[in-house]
Amino acid sequence: MATDDAGAAAAFFSLSLLPDPPQGCWPWIFHRVVTALVFLLTMLLFPISGWFVLKVVPAYERMIVFRLGRIRAPQGPGVVLLLPFIDHWQLVDLRTQAFSIPPCKLMSRDRVLVSVGADVQFQIWDPALSVMRVKDLNVATRMTAQNVLTKLLLKKYLREIQTEKLRIGDQLLLEINDTTRSWGLEVDRVELILESALQTPQENTARLPNSMPPIPGLEGLDGTFQQLAFHFFGKTLAAAATDPNGGFEAATQVEVVNEVEPPALAPEVRLSSSNARRTLEAQEVLLTVERFLSEALVKQVGACYQVNILLPRGGQSPYFIDLSVGSGRAGPGLPDRSPDVLLEMAESDLEAFVLGELHPLSAYVSGRLRVRGDLNVALKLEELFKVMKQRR
Repeated sequence: MATDDAGAAAAFFSLSLLPDPPQGCWPWIFHRVVTALVFLLTMLLFPISGWFVLKVVPAYERMIVFRLGRIRAPQGPGVVLLLPFIDHWQLVDLRTQAFSIPPCKLMSRDRVLVSVGADVQFQIWDPALSVMRVKDLNVATRMTAQNVLTKLLLKKYLREIQTEKLRIGDQLLLEINDTTRSWGLEVDRVELILESALQTPQENTARLPNSMPPIPGLEGLDGTFQQLAFHFFGKTLAAAATDPNGGFEAATQVEVVNEVEPPALAPEVRLSSSNARRTLEAQEVLLTVERFLSEALVKQVGACYQVNILLPRGGQSPYFIDLSVGSGRAGPGLPDRSPDVLLEMAESDLEAFVLGELHPLSAYVSGRLRVRGDLNVALKLEELFKVMKQRR
């Protein structure tokens, strides 16, 4: 396919090398007369002019000559005769050349900051096109390759960049050639270089190891949620990944081990011997949470949350957990300041959070918890659960 395109472009340009149709008789006569006079002068002064008008072109180069502003067919290799005053020339190297795209920091599709560069090899197949179409071929090729690299990697997940570098390199090669082939240049090879994957300032989660297989039960999620799952359930997932029997049992659901144990609540809210307990109201739950608030917790979290409890018959009932000032507050109604994150959940789910029966990440992934705002700030509520576990 590339050969057909190259042949079509060469045929098109060969037509452009034909003499332009004369605009009139006088321009054609003037061009012929001036060329003849200069050629005659060169011959008369040949022993001396030979040092200036004879040029040797190596086999790996071609000379592009403009005579009175009109381009001629590429000259060389070998000895080329140039006419003084009316010929202007430029050498084009046909050998394979290479350059490196310096590592640049960009955000992948799963919002991971990565530092990626590339090595590019190219070769000029039509010297006349390379001179006519672009003023500085090297600079134009570098800019095109870097722009294509940036646009393509913004659409890729971190795991794709790490594991499919050869396929991405081939895709880069095709997209770069779509632009550079009309310049008489063709890229032969693109090798992607991933220097490092960095944490973004907005995310506080750990990256998944490069060699770790997809997390069972979370394959349909994008990279961000899989990284969050690995951060919170690292021990469980690592054991599953290294299990010779296939990790998790062959079940349709993955049982997530909750690391947060239920806090010590008032006697009336403990489970009875018959494993039956009454349903706590949201206000009672928040009063229980307020017992664990402290200045140290406020320093760790530093955010204000508005919790909208979804009522069974529709509508919402607002509550707040303010961990931004003082020792923190929790209760019904709207917070005194503008909330950093707005959370929506059912009353039973709020109770499950406090009892340690439901984890924020698993609730968010399953759709039981809706977050409006920064997800990273929302997941900082984990610090509250840790404090409740320590003081149990």
